[in-house]
Amino acid sequence: MLKDAFMSGAAAISNSKRAVDELNVYPVPDGDTGTNMSMTMSNALRELQFMEDSCTASQVADTAAAALLRGARGNSGVILSLLFRGFSKAFKGKSEIGCEELANALELGVKGAYKAVMNPTEGTILTVARLASEKASNIYKTAENESALWSEICDEADKTLERTPEMLPVLKKAGVVDAGGKGLIVIWRAMLDVFQGGNAVSEDAPKSIPSAKTAVGDFDEEINFTYCTEFIVNKKADCPDVSRLRAFLKTIGDCVVAVDDDDIIKVHVHTDHPGKAIEEGILFGSLTNLKIDNMRHQHENKAKEAAIMKEREFTPAAPEKPFGFVAVASGNGIEELFRNLGADSIVTGGQTMNPSTDDILQAILATPAETVFVLPNNKNIIMAAEQAVKLADRRVCVIQTKTIPQGMTAMLNFDPDADFEANRFNMSKAIEGVSTGLVTFAARDSDFDGKDIKKGEILALENGKLALTDKDVTKAAYKLIKKMANGDTGFITVIYGADVSDDNAEALNDLIKNKFGDKAEIMMISGGQPVYYYIISVE
Repeated sequence: MLKDAFMSGAAAISNSKRAVDELNVYPVPDGDTGTNMSMTMSNALRELQFMEDSCTASQVADTAAAALLRGARGNSGVILSLLFRGFSKAFKGKSEIGCEELANALELGVKGAYKAVMNPTEGTILTVARLASEKASNIYKTAENESALWSEICDEADKTLERTPEMLPVLKKAGVVDAGGKGLIVIWRAMLDVFQGGNAVSEDAPKSIPSAKTAVGDFDEEINFTYCTEFIVNKKADCPDVSRLRAFLKTIGDCVVAVDDDDIIKVHVHTDHPGKAIEEGILFGSLTNLKIDNMRHQHENKAKEAAIMKEREFTPAAPEKPFGFVAVASGNGIEELFRNLGADSIVTGGQTMNPSTDDILQAILATPAETVFVLPNNKNIIMAAEQAVKLADRRVCVIQTKTIPQGMTAMLNFDPDADFEANRFNMSKAIEGVSTGLVTFAARDSDFDGKDIKKGEILALENGKLALTDKDVTKAAYKLIKKMANGDTGFITVIYGADVSDDNAEALNDLIKNKFGDKAEIMMISGGQPVYYYIISVE
């Protein structure tokens, strides 16, 4: 039941991810909450679907927690994984669970999530989970049963979610509730359906699993018929000769077995029409031990399972040097830039494409160094990177870079002759002085930093804050640079994205040179990044 509940929750958030995404009040395109929570839960779904029904509650919770941790994407995905980590801790060694264990699971999960978030904000998924947990702790001793307790938990979560706009003014102004809290309730409500004896939610569309096609070759036995059909016939008094049954089964399938004993006939056949086999069997007596399996489905599952195992077949790189770097980046030009600065491994990702904890972990393990510095280069990737630290087999340090310019500055301030502590301090200190400008577009209508934003409008951000809007990308970028620069500015670096032509980039370069050419060194780089037309660094 617990396994079905977790899988139901994963399917439910997958079906509702777009609706949850639409609650996002941030106008800049990003790794939306619903999508990140769905991708995180889907990682658990992949693992759970291969577990036997005879497994214990502890085994289910352990499997789900490990998969969620590795698959966690974005801050919402990491928080979700930590909440479910509480289930693994509370159910440890237990074959069955009751109300007390459920209440403990929520309490442990909430504590872990709050501990991981540096500055917890109330009115978010954290608040929804915490108040639901407190409700569970207060009533679990008097709850009628587990499903009744979980129903109360969901009701409390719903009430809290409705109050989130009162806790966060930005939600109230946008007229929405917290997206993360909503996603959590979608998952919990789907779990409740299972606890109450209902059916698990099914995904609207089947998930494709990366590299499954390559794994099918390991299971390429020919399947001529779909259903493996087995049953036992309790022979009636005037039972016809079994050869007649055997002959009929051969006309509708293959792999026919009809073993005749004194009182029974054991039947096995691969066929596309199991009903015909059963109807024919009834002519010979009463049927028991009916079993019909979809062999094509089993074949696909084996291939998927092999794909998952193949993904795990990875030999960590042996340390060959004291220090190494993993950088998260998107765009051929930016990736090459980090390689030239000394990055050993690049994790493809960034805005709208938040890599999972496991993606970052694999890059860490592929880096041949005793100590690996990780540069997330995006505020929504930092938490996933920090979770990877716990899973690595070597020392890992996450430098909390929130932008590409901060990542570049961190690497430029690395000293190969200095020790770990000195480098960690120097790089962390250096990024504090980096001013980052971003030019992008509004992905949705929103009220952002007190300004009414319309979808498609060009946004210019200075250190995450809205600086100005415009209808023209080049003008927005030039105005932003003028706003960021001052008399002490010595370097202006402009990285232009995939949606900016070389001609437009050159036009902006001319404007900058005319204004700042005699004061600052100007560098124009083709980054090829998505989402951001321009990434600007002023130092």
